[in-house]
Amino acid sequence: MEPRWTAAEIPDQSGRVALITGANSGLGLATARALARAGATVLLACRDVAKGEQARASMTGAQVIALDLADLASVHECAATIRQQHERLDLLILNAGVMAPPRRLTKDGFESQIGTNHLGHFALTGLLLDQLLAAPAARVVTVSSGAHYIGKIDFEDLHGERGYRRWRAYGQSKLANLMFCFELQRRATAAGTELRSVAAHPGYSATNLQFAGPALLHERAVMALSNRLVAQSAEMGALPTLFAATVPDLPGGTFIGPDGFMEQRGYPHVVSAASKAYDEAAWGRLWEVSEELTGVHYDFGVKAAV
Repeated sequence: MEPRWTAAEIPDQSGRVALITGANSGLGLATARALARAGATVLLACRDVAKGEQARASMTGAQVIALDLADLASVHECAATIRQQHERLDLLILNAGVMAPPRRLTKDGFESQIGTNHLGHFALTGLLLDQLLAAPAARVVTVSSGAHYIGKIDFEDLHGERGYRRWRAYGQSKLANLMFCFELQRRATAAGTELRSVAAHPGYSATNLQFAGPALLHERAVMALSNRLVAQSAEMGALPTLFAATVPDLPGGTFIGPDGFMEQRGYPHVVSAASKAYDEAAWGRLWEVSEELTGVHYDFGVKAAV
């Protein structure tokens, strides 16, 4: 049996700057605390700044920055603040998200799940690309979910205007996360950069995410019971992200998840995504649509052969 990787094995992160979205609770907070303990300067990008400040008090070397991924103006403001304060960014962890809410729109008119989970993060990463490229071997970690298996990128109805099923929309956003990760790596490699793009999923972890979307009482009751009987802790759920973020020489395009039954719990190891996540034509199409919707275009400084 291979040795089980834990947060105690995170290499020294002193001198590194790490930005984590949705870092005020759950998986994001557990990730932030572990990186701060390892010596990183941690930037907590949070929609609720007050909760972010409460989280910051539990660690050293942390800073709170306002970020609402459902508002592109806020994404631009967050990126501008980071660019002003930090010449480089070593680690960007795209962790924040919403899960299965009733249909609603972001401030820019996007369906909330594709808008928050994918488009907001797409824009943020593009706006911080110069800071990432300024760091030696910077890494972008995109947090996806096993729910990507039920997802399909509906390019003809990306925002669920013709028919909205909230769990299908969630799966679409998580599949988009993986396609973004893989296409970012493809473009970074083509441009000759050292940037590495990797993905992770936490399995089934007990966090507030399960109660942020489902409105039906029976769903809340089932999730509350599952959190007690099945789910692992946020600290365990954060291990795949931490592994993806810090293990040296991890190749770009790697996907990390738990090693237990059906990848629901356990210790981090390399996993495979659903076959549809490796559709390179869909990667490129999603990238082009994302640039058009957000108005953010990536410039690697070298003409990429894509």
